[in-house]
Amino acid sequence: MNVNALRAFVVKEFRHILRDRQTLIVLLSMPLVQVILFGFALRSDVRNVRVVLVDPSPDYASISLRSRFAATDRFRVVATSATADTIEPLFRRGAADLAVVLEPEFGGHLGRGEPARVLIASDASDPNTGTTMQNYARAVISAWEQETVARRGAVRIAPETRMQFNPTLESVNLFVPGLIALVLTLVSALMTAISLSREKERGTLEVLLVSPLRPAQIIVGKVLPYLVLAFANVVTALLAAWIVFHVPFRGSVTLLIAAALLYSGLSLALGIFVAAKTNSQRTAMFTAMLVTMLPNALLSGMIFPIASMPAWLRPVTFIVPARWFIIVARGIMVKGVGVAHLRLELLVLLVMTIVLLASSIRSFKPRLA
Repeated sequence: MNVNALRAFVVKEFRHILRDRQTLIVLLSMPLVQVILFGFALRSDVRNVRVVLVDPSPDYASISLRSRFAATDRFRVVATSATADTIEPLFRRGAADLAVVLEPEFGGHLGRGEPARVLIASDASDPNTGTTMQNYARAVISAWEQETVARRGAVRIAPETRMQFNPTLESVNLFVPGLIALVLTLVSALMTAISLSREKERGTLEVLLVSPLRPAQIIVGKVLPYLVLAFANVVTALLAAWIVFHVPFRGSVTLLIAAALLYSGLSLALGIFVAAKTNSQRTAMFTAMLVTMLPNALLSGMIFPIASMPAWLRPVTFIVPARWFIIVARGIMVKGVGVAHLRLELLVLLVMTIVLLASSIRSFKPRLA
């Protein structure tokens, strides 16, 4: 074995890595970013539960119980209503997570020694979070009961529970929409970044300089086949969700496919942008994984509730495209909502796509002009 030749080869490879500063920075930053994201995003507890309080006939007892919910650090009261008609629209818009409905004459029943009924309804699109939120609400009601009306040892409050949109607590209704987002990102962003960066390394991209095509047309020509592939992946993923996992499709399938194609276009634009900003195929691959896979898995609400993340980390999730698509997918598939309830999310995805595509074309112009 030629030790000198081996040592020279190792030194050469090490110097090659040191010269590729982009790859070196990405490789050194990935462990740090992973530890920070996992450390702050992996939270099993549930905080900032948005609760709707329904009190048909306010009295001393109902106002006291409502004040107890407002005083806890787990709940945030977003609405107080006299009728239960406001619950469904808030749940469908994603503006509330839990509803506590007090029966009429709540305090009167307690005063007469009769059981008072309380309905606890939660958005069970995320079954684990829905169950946890109901347990928190039960604990608040039980503590209030022990302090105020149960001093004689009799149970006075009879809470009932209801799971909205996912009464059987199927976990696939939570994970499958997120998996669709993850698959589309993998195919669209990662493969586009690797493909374009490979052509840059080989110099085949510069061959197009002799053609009459403009940079924008070149980018569109390169991306269009991947968009067709993304459409096939969307159809395949939705069929698997429906046939294999029996995920409900309560909303418009056409709207869901259109939203998935919009998200695929956004992922393609992100892959083009990464390829434009990197110098090698290896750097493009690591960068695409760093800016797509990790944020989409940890900061999109796919697995861990965004409301449970630290306050400084929650605003970061607004720039994660998968967050908005998962809201759209769950809304259409599980809740059956339409464009009227998803206008904001679809608009955000559209604006992100336009901005990223324009930035990618501008980044490629110095190379193609």
